[in-house]
Amino acid sequence: MKRTAALLLLAFFAANASAFDTFTISDIRIDGLARIAPGTVFTYLPVEKGDALTPERANQAIRALYKTGFFNDVQLSRQGDILVVTVKERPQITKIVIRGNKDIQEADLLKGLKGIGLAEGEAFDPLKLAEVQDELTRQYYNRGKYNVSVKTSKVNLDRNRVEVAINVAEGKAAKIKHLNIVGNTVFTDKQIEDDFESNTSNWTSWYTKDDQYSREKLSGDLEKLQSYYMDRGYADFSVESTQVSISPDKRKMYVTANIKEGEVYTVSDIKLTGALILNEDDLRKMLQIKAGEVFSRAKVERSVDAITSALSNIGYAFADVQPIPAIDKDKREVGLNFFINPGKRVYVRQVVFKGNQHTEDEVLRREMRQLEGSWYSQAAIDRSKIRLQRLGYFSKVEIDTPKVPGTDDQVDVTVAVEEQNSGQFTFGLGYSQVQGLIASIGVTQNNFFGTGDRISVNAQKSNFIERYQLSYFEPYLTDEGVGIGYDIQHTKLDASENNLASYLTSTDAFDIYLGLPISESDSINAQMGLSKTNIIASTLFGTPQAIVDYIDNLGHSTFHTWNMQWSWAHDTRNRFWNPTRGSLQSVSLEMTLPGSTVQYYKVNYRFAQYLRMTDSLTFFGHFGVGYGDTYKDPKSVLSPDHPRYRADISGLPFFENFYAGGVTDVRGFRDNTLGPFAVYNQVSCPVTDKNCRLPLGGALKFVASAEVIFPTPFVKENSDATRLSAFIDVGNVFQNKLCELPECRVYKSWSADQLRASAGLSFTWRAPVGPIVINIARPIRKKPGDDTETIQFTFGNTF
Repeated sequence: MKRTAALLLLAFFAANASAFDTFTISDIRIDGLARIAPGTVFTYLPVEKGDALTPERANQAIRALYKTGFFNDVQLSRQGDILVVTVKERPQITKIVIRGNKDIQEADLLKGLKGIGLAEGEAFDPLKLAEVQDELTRQYYNRGKYNVSVKTSKVNLDRNRVEVAINVAEGKAAKIKHLNIVGNTVFTDKQIEDDFESNTSNWTSWYTKDDQYSREKLSGDLEKLQSYYMDRGYADFSVESTQVSISPDKRKMYVTANIKEGEVYTVSDIKLTGALILNEDDLRKMLQIKAGEVFSRAKVERSVDAITSALSNIGYAFADVQPIPAIDKDKREVGLNFFINPGKRVYVRQVVFKGNQHTEDEVLRREMRQLEGSWYSQAAIDRSKIRLQRLGYFSKVEIDTPKVPGTDDQVDVTVAVEEQNSGQFTFGLGYSQVQGLIASIGVTQNNFFGTGDRISVNAQKSNFIERYQLSYFEPYLTDEGVGIGYDIQHTKLDASENNLASYLTSTDAFDIYLGLPISESDSINAQMGLSKTNIIASTLFGTPQAIVDYIDNLGHSTFHTWNMQWSWAHDTRNRFWNPTRGSLQSVSLEMTLPGSTVQYYKVNYRFAQYLRMTDSLTFFGHFGVGYGDTYKDPKSVLSPDHPRYRADISGLPFFENFYAGGVTDVRGFRDNTLGPFAVYNQVSCPVTDKNCRLPLGGALKFVASAEVIFPTPFVKENSDATRLSAFIDVGNVFQNKLCELPECRVYKSWSADQLRASAGLSFTWRAPVGPIVINIARPIRKKPGDDTETIQFTFGNTF
């Protein structure tokens, strides 16, 4: 059909071109243009004023204009010595409408159509409609949907425009009925297919879709199969043939792959040739494979990556390391020659930022570890990207290093970011099982006027707490990264509403703090502040007698505190929210200064580690320890003969105690209920009744957790806004001098027998209204009287 059309066009060109005799062109006029500029036509026209126009050259001109795809008709004529080009423009595609597509996103389909020349704003070619059907059918065939139906149509609009409509009936994907590997004798089918994306139907297929046939998935699986063998020494392994057949109803697929395993090869020797740049001994230390070992392609690739990375970190951005194998089939040995071509040493001409409409360039530039005018370093670029991601201002950070045109030793570093909303005005409601209804209002700007400074004004009220807070933090007070912050707040707390012993506090506090980076991953923070806390405690409204006695013996219900806090943190996480690798380790010491009502200290240690298990699974483990005590014991103001006189009122003040249990702690136990407790009424309430206990907290806390984080169903793979994990928690609180009951004395020192444990599932979503946390947990180690919960949740903005 297309060949016939081409022959007809050739005949038409010849007839059109021979309609006049040869003449010299004095001028050229274009008739019939509506949308296309005359200059565009002159650009493609192969003749100009002063040329002699022969029938052959006229034929070339017509061909050239048809070839542009802009015109349905082209005719040449003359008026005296003026060449008149009369054209009829093709309609412009004003809109492409795709209906019925579910499996393939519209953006992906439009990208495929653009590849064949069909896109909005382009000239419409009717012949392209047939290609549309072929292209979209191909895309769906690649996803195993062989029942797909694609129909196209066009609607003529005014002003020489058209709308293209594409209706897709996807049908159902063909399922893999049979998957067979023929020729494997060393490894079982289960071993070699364990990492396959393709599989026959099973109980998880409704979610994983692994039983849906896809040409891309099968190709990837065959590559994994080859890697499986070659990583275990089978250097001459090959896939001999692959057969894929489909049932007549196009619903079932039968896949067979014939393989040749070959023999196991060992590495005979390893050579390093080319321009080594680095010391050979140092390069050999980077090799992941050694002579005498079983050959492994994975180890060879890791060796190449290690050498390439080392060279790229000292300026050789385009270093090429080629592993050249020499296979001796008789001896079943492989000799490896790593040929190194470092190329020219490259330096960075300039660093350019794109996409930061609100954030100042300086805010990004101060996070860059790759500097202008210095040698290229891939490690510095990677570190720069992590630092930018951890700012929290950008939803996406991409760094490209294009070559500078006309040079072979310079690159530019282009940092493209997508800004996300770093400022919030919040007025909303949340709910927590402990705090109840939470009303909050606040203004927070984490990137104040694009400077990177953080300012917030917040107010919060719930059954448990009423808080008003104003804070400001400048992360770069100096160019070295010393940050300074201020915080002032007023807080009223009803402890009984937070599953604590009954008492009321009112606190006013002011703090100033400094942050000092000492390395890329380490920082030291110092904080100094003062506070005043008024406490209302009385046995009349249920305050445990031990707390009332503590206040009476101390002689103060108002606590004045001068405090200082020092902390060190080591943070190598790859991002702030939902990391997949790296660790966070911190140590802090908080102490009140002489002159405070009570002179005490608190020490906290925390360690958290993220390990990437597979492409989709991450292990997260953490543990924390906290301890506090007085460093100068207060003396009782009561006389020894007073009925409530206590000789020992030392220890951490009760309102500074540690607590455990809850949504973000030892899950499966009600918030703050673990550890030492008092009994509400010792006469009528047994200690094994959870409703009779008043948690007191303790001076020693230990918690630990192990989680496996896996993809969230029905959420796109690259999203980091959600986290779903299976967990095991362990922990409790110990050592409290307020608890004098025999039942509480087991908590006075560390006791592994008193540890509680739970297991379950946790879901976290970074929602627009604030973080949402839902836990489904079951205690696996508990004691009589423990207050447990199967479902725990909290949502909304909490401060």
